[in-house]
Amino acid sequence: MQAQSKADFIHKFSIAQKEVFETHYWIRLLRDSNYIDELVAQELLNDCEELQRIITAILVKSKNNR
Repeated sequence: MQAQSKADFIHKFSIAQKEVFETHYWIRLLRDSNYIDELVAQELLNDCEELQRIITAILVKSKNNR
């Protein structure tokens, strides 16, 4: 990621946060429609949740250090 400024960095991570929330939604949808296996879905959802925590922490820290 090549941010031009701190504001740009925060903006890019805000987009990443929205994307991971959307990915989480689609994985749940695939699981609930039995398109993917429950175990596979759970592993993917766990990965999404970990990414959500990481990205949120980055955003909080970045916004506090403006």
